[in-house]
Amino acid sequence: MAELGLAVNRRRLLAGGAVAAVAAVAGSAPAAGAGTVTAPPVVADGRAVEPFHGPHQAGVATAPQAHAVFVGLDLRKGIGREEVSRMMRLLTDDARRLTQGRPALADTEPELAALPSRLTVTFGFGPGLFAAAGQAGRRPASVAPLPAFKIDKLEERWSGGDLLVQICADDPLTVAHTLRMVVKDARAFAKVRWTQRGFRRAAHTQPSGLTQRNVMGQLDGTVNPVPGTPEFERAVWIPAEGGRLQGGTTLVLRRIRAEMETWDAADTVAKEFTVGRRLADGAPLTGGREHDAPDYAKLTPAGFPVISEYAHIRRAHVADPNLRMLRRVYNYDEGVAADGRADTGLLFASYQADIARQFVPVQERLAEADLLNEWTTPIGSAVFAIPPGCGPDGWIGEGLLS
Repeated sequence: MAELGLAVNRRRLLAGGAVAAVAAVAGSAPAAGAGTVTAPPVVADGRAVEPFHGPHQAGVATAPQAHAVFVGLDLRKGIGREEVSRMMRLLTDDARRLTQGRPALADTEPELAALPSRLTVTFGFGPGLFAAAGQAGRRPASVAPLPAFKIDKLEERWSGGDLLVQICADDPLTVAHTLRMVVKDARAFAKVRWTQRGFRRAAHTQPSGLTQRNVMGQLDGTVNPVPGTPEFERAVWIPAEGGRLQGGTTLVLRRIRAEMETWDAADTVAKEFTVGRRLADGAPLTGGREHDAPDYAKLTPAGFPVISEYAHIRRAHVADPNLRMLRRVYNYDEGVAADGRADTGLLFASYQADIARQFVPVQERLAEADLLNEWTTPIGSAVFAIPPGCGPDGWIGEGLLS
């Protein structure tokens, strides 16, 4: 298979007869949106809150908010378990207050906390935090640097980290204020390694529950476990065998640059052939609606697979629902250079019970022979254990650090 992947000249393939055959099939599919029922619009209310306490941290199963910032921190030299515990008590108190629309204890701009806009603050522990706290034995084996993938061009400034703080809300001012409070209170214990800001559609611009588009124009996240279902519970949350991490999860955060200049040069047929779905409505090339199951055995009149063996959805396909990942993807856009090239792409946040069993096999298939690799480049990578939630008198990480 590796030899085949190397031998395929992808751009020539996309311009060839196989694409034309796919186009003929795609062109005969039902029109976009046929029979779609949409929910009534939701009235915006910045006072909306997400629960903070519970068996799981918020910000995972929570419906994705419009704005996010992921901040990775490195513990300062000499920080041990006692200091990490103090830091997490302090940061948990900040998050507990801010998510409910109350200012943090040392908040010098308390007015900015009044509209939480569905704010969630989620904490993750990297391998370095477990080591510094003397709890290496409690670190899940899969929370470790990922294997080297040949498509990666990772940059240190976007990778690694001892502590993750994920802040999401429907209002960017709320996100900015929360980030400032968290970083101020963590300053004595840790220093910022990187900050990555992401966005989705603005809140309430489309009915809730619809799959959103990424900066490349694709509907992103069609095949996702549904919160509240048994499949979600098994795929995302760490089970009882996980000991003190029961009810938590793991996070892989990948920064993926979109090569928009060359993506823009590809026509719609080529893009759809690459992904395996129609751009207009997200339907698989073998179906009529976004959530139709792809038919990977279907052939064109010329005898080619309608969905190429190198198409993204085929390479990313996971047949067992219990082994799927929850993808909570945000876009990033760092502006345009003097030559007109955009620094833009995806913050791919993947949550799963076990990175080695769920994320790594899919990423290996994608790295081996995914047509989308022609237009995407992973430039950042970090892994974290997401501890379970806490009660009103507890703090995040208490079960791991106490």
